[in-house]
Amino acid sequence: MTFRPEAEAEVDAAFYLYEEKRQGLGARFLDELDRAMRGVAEAPEKSPLIARRTHRAFLRGFPYIAFYVIDANRVIVTGIFHGHRDPIVWSDRVQETASTYGPGT
Repeated sequence: MTFRPEAEAEVDAAFYLYEEKRQGLGARFLDELDRAMRGVAEAPEKSPLIARRTHRAFLRGFPYIAFYVIDANRVIVTGIFHGHRDPIVWSDRVQETASTYGPGT
């Protein structure tokens, strides 16, 4: 599983946001993200498509959604977004061509 740099930055931002709210909550967020990503890794096709190639996976207990594509038998996480954000904010991560991600991303 590969996280795009933008997705990694979003994970970091959410972690620090939750840690500011309550110490340890950021770690719980990361644990839930890890649980969700393990599920995706085990069965990437199980999560619903939200576009031609882009899947989504919800995080339990947190209002976040992970967006990912399956490209050449690998999972590429393209975004980790708060579910209440305007879809325009994350729509550029819903890419539908393999060339968008390129080799090694």
